[in-house]
Amino acid sequence: MQKTVLAAVAALFAWGSTALAEEFPTRPVTIIVPFAAGGPSDAMARILAERMKVTLGQPVLVENVTGAGGSIGVGRAIQSPPDGYTISFGHLGTHVCNGAVYKLKYDLVADLEPVVLLPSNPMVVVSKNDIPAKSLKELLDWMKAKPSPPTAGTAGAGSGSHIAGVYLASITGVKLQYVPYRGTGPALNDLIAGQIDVIVDQTSNSINQIRAGTIRAYAVTDAKRVASAPDIPTTDEAGLKGFHMTLWSGMWVPKGTPKDIVAKLNAAAVDAMKDPAVKKQMENLGLEMPPQDKLAPDALGAWQKAEIAKWWPIIKAADVKVD
Repeated sequence: MQKTVLAAVAALFAWGSTALAEEFPTRPVTIIVPFAAGGPSDAMARILAERMKVTLGQPVLVENVTGAGGSIGVGRAIQSPPDGYTISFGHLGTHVCNGAVYKLKYDLVADLEPVVLLPSNPMVVVSKNDIPAKSLKELLDWMKAKPSPPTAGTAGAGSGSHIAGVYLASITGVKLQYVPYRGTGPALNDLIAGQIDVIVDQTSNSINQIRAGTIRAYAVTDAKRVASAPDIPTTDEAGLKGFHMTLWSGMWVPKGTPKDIVAKLNAAAVDAMKDPAVKKQMENLGLEMPPQDKLAPDALGAWQKAEIAKWWPIIKAADVKVD
């Protein structure tokens, strides 16, 4: 008798989950961006959200939850019900590096369900215009000769901009004084104003100010030049061979979200990235679309694990941590 009741309950639960997935979504979906409005993550999320609503048939909202290198926003998403209505937007910094930097109350792999890999972009070394250096070599010489360490803006400890700065320091021997912000959007504003010296920034965040001449660019951290900014040399061309770092982004949902719902969210994001208007907007920001064979949820999960294996030893060797 007990087994019969348990089987009936299990069947009812399974039916309920299937019905929920079939109806999804019946109300707005929220994407939690763990950085300030106006930054590169926020810009990408809003472009995608605007197009995803067409496929989903419901509004897709963006909520900025800032702090602690993005870990607060990720935690908020993880604590949400696993029903598909809350998406965790993040990147290499928030969903890989933070696990080696912060004492998180969650597991970046075990507590999240991957949805889709999103566009990526290399970093770019930029400075305020007051710095006399005109090449990457001159910038590094200026940094080393400065009596006190130059200030480097970051989106917080463990963020992509912070890890890129740590990576730069580790292979060049320069010392940097990191200045944390709630996102690289606010950091860029202070760079323009001359309040900080440099940022190793996402190309998508700095590209418009580079074009406007309000900051100076030295090199992109990739083996090839960025199509939207072909005048900026690669780090290899600028004399810093091997300094490569691509900041990829992705979407996740809380663990336990029904697979049918994950599939619907994945399809909406993929549809958005295939839209010619969206592709053009992404290209204008210097972003590179992920290859077709990397768009399934499992591909993001595998990539996240591979990046953890690559970056955690580097971060721990540099003793980057926050109490």
